[in-house]
Amino acid sequence: MTIDWTHFTPWASLAGGVLIGLSAVMLAAFHGRIAGISGIVGGLLTRQPGPVAWRLAFIGGLLLAPWLWRAGQPWPASTPVGSWPLLVAAGLLVGIGTRYGSGCTSGHGVCGLSRLSPRSLVATLSFMALGFVTVYVMRHLMAAA
Repeated sequence: MTIDWTHFTPWASLAGGVLIGLSAVMLAAFHGRIAGISGIVGGLLTRQPGPVAWRLAFIGGLLLAPWLWRAGQPWPASTPVGSWPLLVAAGLLVGIGTRYGSGCTSGHGVCGLSRLSPRSLVATLSFMALGFVTVYVMRHLMAAA
């Protein structure tokens, strides 16, 4: 395995990880809430009792961040790997998986593991293992066919 040194961004990745961790800690400390995106969006869609403003602010920040990035530099180059129907189907499958898994990767991986949750450990190991299997199948088994 080789590293693509032209696209290797350890400092930007570290800064992003610190910001994610800091936002998760601040949301837990100030609001007593877990920064799992599926739970935050789900709370807006199912109209759970309680304040809605913090959920809207969190989602608003997620949507605003790329535009703030754009103010300072151009959009990063990206090319979708699949067709739009494939991307929509993949998004729906991820949404269904978060409901069955009682949370998403951000909720379990960032917040659950930091709270030493056994359920989150199992969920995160499952996400990772299935991700490894999917990459192997797609790159080695299906590519050869």
